[in-house]
Amino acid sequence: MQDSPTDTHPHEPHAEGLASRLNWLRAGVLGANDGIVSTAGLVVGVAATTNDSTTILAAGMAGLVAGAISMAAGEYVSVSTQRDSEKALLAKEQRELADFPDYELAELTEIYQAKGLSPATARQVAEELTAHDAFTAHAEAELKLDPRDLTNPWAAAGSSAIAFTCGALLPLLAIVLPPAPWRVPVTFVAVLVALALTGSLSARLGGSARGRAVLRVVIGGALAMAVTYAIGILTDTLSG
Repeated sequence: MQDSPTDTHPHEPHAEGLASRLNWLRAGVLGANDGIVSTAGLVVGVAATTNDSTTILAAGMAGLVAGAISMAAGEYVSVSTQRDSEKALLAKEQRELADFPDYELAELTEIYQAKGLSPATARQVAEELTAHDAFTAHAEAELKLDPRDLTNPWAAAGSSAIAFTCGALLPLLAIVLPPAPWRVPVTFVAVLVALALTGSLSARLGGSARGRAVLRVVIGGALAMAVTYAIGILTDTLSG
């Protein structure tokens, strides 16, 4: 017996929920990157003004908590807005199917004709899909949406908050664990290595060139830490 496509290609994205998984993966990578950069900039700036571990840790923890909540709230609002738009489009499509079924059937036929099918074949495909599940057929063909797999704002928000927290812990630990003279150098190295990894992962998820993506995030992170460190030194000098 011939194997099904799912059996022969188990790693291909045939499973339901792919869009949702990609959504929280994207939010997770961005959240980790933001957690690394923002917390690193904060603790490096504070470390430039004081050697007191408690002060540095308190500043870092405050930045971690505030950043995680901000990231989660922002992601939730953004994805909720997207989901509301998707639901409004789907509701409109349902009304049109109920009020103008013949027009919608003709529209679906035209879509498949535009994809290269003959008029007769396109009509047959449209009729069979309409008979099976008209709403899903029109949603996927016209709106490029799967009604059963809409974006999930809670998944995106949770992923973003957790990823931000994980990312923020790295510079926080790097700045408080080493002896005082090594704090800033160790943090710089740890952060740049971590950013290179998140940049590489981001490029892999997006299918883009890794070198360019890694270079962007590493330069951005290095610049952020350099600027905040310089501001900390300047502030300490002026206050002293």
